[in-house]
Amino acid sequence: MKKQRWIQTGIAIMGLCGCMTGCNSTSNSYDTYVIPEQEESTLEPVASLYVDGSYEGIAPTIEETIAMYASQDGLCVIEKKEHYYEVTLNYENGSYKEIGAAYAETIQKASPDYVTIMEPYLYENIKATFSDLQGNYTALEERINALKQSLPEAYQEEMEGFAEEISNGEHGFAEDEKLSYEEAVLMQMVPDALRGTACSAMAVWGEKSATGKPIAARILEWDLGSENQMCSGHCVVHMINGDKSFTSVSVLGLLNVLTAINDNGVFVGELDVGINREFIYEGKTCYTYDLRYALENFDNAKDMGEYLINNSVNYTFSHNLILTDAENSYCVENCVSEDLGVSLLRDTSTELHEGLEWSSPDSLCVVNSFAAAVNEDRITGSEDNLIRWMKYNQWIGAKEQLTVTDVKDMLTCEQVDSNVVNVHSEAVYHMVIVDYDTRMIQVAFTGREGVVDKPEFVNIGTFDDFERE
Repeated sequence: MKKQRWIQTGIAIMGLCGCMTGCNSTSNSYDTYVIPEQEESTLEPVASLYVDGSYEGIAPTIEETIAMYASQDGLCVIEKKEHYYEVTLNYENGSYKEIGAAYAETIQKASPDYVTIMEPYLYENIKATFSDLQGNYTALEERINALKQSLPEAYQEEMEGFAEEISNGEHGFAEDEKLSYEEAVLMQMVPDALRGTACSAMAVWGEKSATGKPIAARILEWDLGSENQMCSGHCVVHMINGDKSFTSVSVLGLLNVLTAINDNGVFVGELDVGINREFIYEGKTCYTYDLRYALENFDNAKDMGEYLINNSVNYTFSHNLILTDAENSYCVENCVSEDLGVSLLRDTSTELHEGLEWSSPDSLCVVNSFAAAVNEDRITGSEDNLIRWMKYNQWIGAKEQLTVTDVKDMLTCEQVDSNVVNVHSEAVYHMVIVDYDTRMIQVAFTGREGVVDKPEFVNIGTFDDFERE
């Protein structure tokens, strides 16, 4: 039967080939076929993946204060702006625990619906990581308790002060439109305990920068919440603490670091990498708090990067960092698993993965994978990472020199809803640009309406002029 089926199949194929190639007296040949006269095409594109318009001549907005709130002890002041909250925490006049409590107290004055926004968002993240808890949060509590205890005592006290004040005596995990003590603690370490970021970043300097000074930019992609509720909590936090002072672009209430710059101009932004073989929290600590410690204690990018690399074995998740100052720009590739590679400072001299090209000197790019050849490759085999890398390479290489306006136009040149792999995607939470020529920091905050094609950039000041009172 098997032999018979092969014979039948062969006869059918030959018959089909005969129909397709057979020559008879009535068939046209290529010699006799007349090509119809071609008319001018009337086809027009129905859409473009790119956005018209430029930021040329458009100065970043300086937002006025709509309302101001303060804690009773004066340790926290929150100014409500149109698109964000400006927070000042004064560590020079109070303890870390008092600061944490003052922050929670003032948030409830400035944003009365804060708890009802943050609590459901927190559970969206919990369920994305733990799909089968079925009401038993023991494993999650063990994770956050171990990570909290790994932190410096001052940070633990600050976290406790915040959680005690915001929870109002509530404990445990329950979806009840309240924030319990335990939920408030978890909120402070989502990237370390649950993760959930997808980002990109770039920097140009030297011959590639129109001023010769570095321009650094980072895009934070985050779960905006099922109703974009996280976009109600944009904030700029000035942590005033003498020579340890820094400014964080963050989420209202968070005390760790997502995107930040210190008074010496050391700028850092975290990017998920996501290549751990397994999650281990015993004996580990939170890299987002190590970022904070490094900002408080280092005045240049290289020393800060080496500190973070030396401590990378202690972190829960592998990650990248965009790390710049007025003289140098790096990607910190922190690989926490020895079988996946090594932690290193990637610069223009670092050998890249085979087949991965970067064409422009005096510039670099960071996506959600290691690019150094010695580390595991999740770029060349990943559509999301490879396409974004290639776009940055093309855009940066398209102009001999880049200005801040060029960078803003580049980052927002794509239609957000174009259904392709975008640099400017529907998940963008904020975009931050640091210009080391003017020392200005500009931020585009995503509003409750979601990501728009050409967002408004806000001037939040320079990294060395924030109030110290």
